[in-house]
Amino acid sequence: MKLIIPMAGMGTRMRPHTLSIPKPLLPIAGVAIVQRLAEEITAVSASKIEEIGFIIGDFGVAVEKQLKKIAENLGAIPKIYYQKEPLGTAHAVFCASPSLSGKVIVAFADTLFKANFDLDEKADAVIWTKKVDNPESFGVVKLSNTGKITDFIEKPQEFVSDQAIIGIYYFKDGQMLNTELKYLIDNNITVKGEFQLTDALENMKNKGQVFVPGTVTEWLDCGNKDATVNTNQRILAHLGKKVAKSSKSINSVIIPPCYLGENVVIENSVMALMFRWAMVLKFRVQ
Repeated sequence: MKLIIPMAGMGTRMRPHTLSIPKPLLPIAGVAIVQRLAEEITAVSASKIEEIGFIIGDFGVAVEKQLKKIAENLGAIPKIYYQKEPLGTAHAVFCASPSLSGKVIVAFADTLFKANFDLDEKADAVIWTKKVDNPESFGVVKLSNTGKITDFIEKPQEFVSDQAIIGIYYFKDGQMLNTELKYLIDNNITVKGEFQLTDALENMKNKGQVFVPGTVTEWLDCGNKDATVNTNQRILAHLGKKVAKSSKSINSVIIPPCYLGENVVIENSVMALMFRWAMVLKFRVQ
């Protein structure tokens, strides 16, 4: 099994936090978003993730080393690919063309999830979805009476489905996906100037591939500052109080859920989760 993680976006909605670090490397409860994503995908995959391909922009050598270390720590071979222009989701995935063969999971690096199922690798393709209250803001899938995916609709203005595509996909035949992506790009088939992954999925479906949904219990978005703060809160809620052994708390109160990193020292303080980007409320005890 191979895991492909497109993450070349500039993260403009997360500025100023992304001025010095790519968005997928921002920490959620002390662990980078992309690392948490890779760990979660590994947990639901029955097959070993043998290779992880990261599709990045010009992030620099230090970032590439960090990404390679994430893959290696999970026992996978790291691959680095580059997307030089933001030409859409299909183009982003196609940048990892050399890795698109055999069984492949594609997971965009601005989403985390919680799920209580194992991936059905016998299916032609699985698209992770989550029921939402505002489907007009997302790409959604329409299901048949037997639970198979019949249509992909991007931001429907009239209700057709409330099952939103969260950005994680499984393909039993990565080469077929690669062929359909190449077809879009070679024939310049775009929507508003971008190559869309849903167009490739539609072509695959029309050629007999059966798509089924993989529904998650919780979808944790990291697309903007507010969503990322909420995701941080939800991860901490799952973890409870996560305090590094090397940290020190002197005459202080730590109210879970919260995270205290390595070698941090707090003194005469109260630490609690707040719904702001700065997660620590601190005051001096008189």
